[in-house]
Amino acid sequence: MRLCAWYLYGEKHRGYALNPVANFHLQNGAMMWRINWMGDTSPRGISGSCGIMVNYRYFVEDTASNSAVYLGTKQIKASEQVLSLVSQFQQSSKL
Repeated sequence: MRLCAWYLYGEKHRGYALNPVANFHLQNGAMMWRINWMGDTSPRGISGSCGIMVNYRYFVEDTASNSAVYLGTKQIKASEQVLSLVSQFQQSSKL
């Protein structure tokens, strides 16, 4: 879960999220909301993401500003749950 959070939040290509699905939602103003262990147990979900599923949440009043911040400064808006997992990864990682 920590590695997944880091991959989605911290791994970048030219400053933007490396994962194309994350990049799509973030460009459209979503917030990285929650990471769910075994959220997708379909064969495709297991093979593509080890069953992990991410929820992106759109707060209508924030989508324009979230999108502008992401596109302008490349900062990702994320919930405390996601940021906590990122922090745990950073503390324990040797990368």
